[in-house]
Amino acid sequence: MKFSAQQIAAALNGTIEGNQAVEVNSISKIEEGKPGSISFLANPKYTQYIYSTQASIVIVNDDFKPTEPINSTLIRVKNAENAFGQLLEMYNQVKLNKSGISEISFIHSSSTIGSDCYVGEYAVIAENAKIGNNVKIYPQVYIGENVTVGDNTTLFAGVKIYSDGVIGKNCIIHSGTVIGSDGFRFALQDGGKKIPQIGNVVIEDHVEIGSNCSIDRATIGSTILRSGVKLDNLVHIAHNVEIKENSYLAAHNVIAGSTTVGKNCMFSGQVGIVGHLTIADNTVIAAQSGISKSITKNGTALMGSPAMEINKYRKNYIHFRNLSEIVDKINELEKLLSKNS
Repeated sequence: MKFSAQQIAAALNGTIEGNQAVEVNSISKIEEGKPGSISFLANPKYTQYIYSTQASIVIVNDDFKPTEPINSTLIRVKNAENAFGQLLEMYNQVKLNKSGISEISFIHSSSTIGSDCYVGEYAVIAENAKIGNNVKIYPQVYIGENVTVGDNTTLFAGVKIYSDGVIGKNCIIHSGTVIGSDGFRFALQDGGKKIPQIGNVVIEDHVEIGSNCSIDRATIGSTILRSGVKLDNLVHIAHNVEIKENSYLAAHNVIAGSTTVGKNCMFSGQVGIVGHLTIADNTVIAAQSGISKSITKNGTALMGSPAMEINKYRKNYIHFRNLSEIVDKINELEKLLSKNS
């Protein structure tokens, strides 16, 4: 799909310098710009590229003053970075605006599907599922029995949602993620017998889950991701965990069973949290930290494994790095003391 400079400028409330009729059908970095693409200049470090880029259109700030001739058509806006972000969002909406139900998908007769939905090839919607309006279900998605999916939610290719799951409105779940697989519970005193997992997973509105995540169903009750939660790729959330509103977890986070994470928390990559803990609101945890005790103070920042308050960890780390030298000095002192005794 092509768009002219005139159409783009109108959408961004910008003004055009150059050919109003020039058309683009792709987006590029300014240093990699090709004919038929649109780019932007916001960071002064990249100014050099505007004179050599082959991008057909470049979005710039209103106050940009070129010092050399420019071949591209310019669209001047108040804030080029924000405008380009707006353009990316518009482009994504057009790109992902799929509709229609594939003839080689399967939808059980007892299930209901709202208006303007897309169901791709080999997607399966099982008994008594309820799908809202404008839901995008990409190829090879499996939606189990009694699952509910809210309006405007997108399930990318290969997502699997086990029975009884509840997915809210305006959610995005990326490829390969599994929602509702069994929690990891076995009766060790009974020869490792598996404990049945009869709960479900509840995902509220405006949640985004990255690719290849696993959200376990509860043993009893629900594993819950509250509104606005964002999970990166390769995150594991165990049975009966609750993550409260607007918390962000980066890749490789693992949260063990029955732990509650507060609101507005931010966890960097590879954080591990043991089970049955409570993590206070606004907690920040640095990468590769291990949490073995509940965090009760709002706004705590932690680092290390086992984790400690981040400023304390940084001070201690100076000693960690010098530990071998400290040991050598102690050994020398012991030798001196033994000679003098």
